[in-house]
Amino acid sequence: MSGCSGNCESCSSNCGSKENGSLIEPTGAFNNIKHIIAVVSGKGGVGKSMVTSMLAVQMSRKGYKVGILDADITGPSIPKAFGIKEKALQNELGILPAETKTGIKVISVNMMLETPDSPVIWRGPVIAGLVKQFWQEVVWGDLDYLFIDCPPGTGDVPLTVFQIIPLDGTVVVTSPQDLVSMIVKKALNMANMMNIPVLGLIENMSYVKCPDCGKEFSVFGGGSDAISKESGIPILAKMPIDTELAKQVDMGVIELFEGDYLEEAAARIENSEK
Repeated sequence: MSGCSGNCESCSSNCGSKENGSLIEPTGAFNNIKHIIAVVSGKGGVGKSMVTSMLAVQMSRKGYKVGILDADITGPSIPKAFGIKEKALQNELGILPAETKTGIKVISVNMMLETPDSPVIWRGPVIAGLVKQFWQEVVWGDLDYLFIDCPPGTGDVPLTVFQIIPLDGTVVVTSPQDLVSMIVKKALNMANMMNIPVLGLIENMSYVKCPDCGKEFSVFGGGSDAISKESGIPILAKMPIDTELAKQVDMGVIELFEGDYLEEAAARIENSEK
């Protein structure tokens, strides 16, 4: 599949993808990955990487073997959330992911850059190629769940993930603003067009809770309820604006966060795979 453009109609090769009408690529020979969930968003800045990290932590706490493939190549956030500073290593078997303090396996382009703030100034095909390399050449080993943190939008990388990786489903992250809700529909429609199940919506920054009286205030209004009703896709969770959570992400200790915002979401993802 080296040099594949993704256009089977104009290709003279007789590869397996063309024969069965699929572009799905196999992962490495040493990998056994049971369930693969892509976390997507129509727009940036909604907390998609934070949600990916928290879902991975929740599933790890349930006793599952978990990994995160950071496919947000130009804006990688996963290593920061887990306090990962070491570089990715490679041996004769392939690329070795880092492991967090609780054993979650992680691969990200930031683990390959000279410095964490070095920009990735690459064109789309090169970025998509690295995502493919992460899928095929990283030695994930045995995993119960692999979460893929996709960049926002419906461009090259989400398309690559949807085409070459055998996803069990997607989780769509949104925030309450009407503008974001409109753009979220693009991500939903993309998943539907490519026959990828949407497991549910997670609304971040849904409300803020008064520390004195405990009353909840919807600062940004609503939006996800209407999308859920219109599309029939369930809302898995509504996460508040939580300064303590933001602080722990910034400190790289998201695994220590004790909030249960995504506990039910993780349970529903777990049950959907049975």
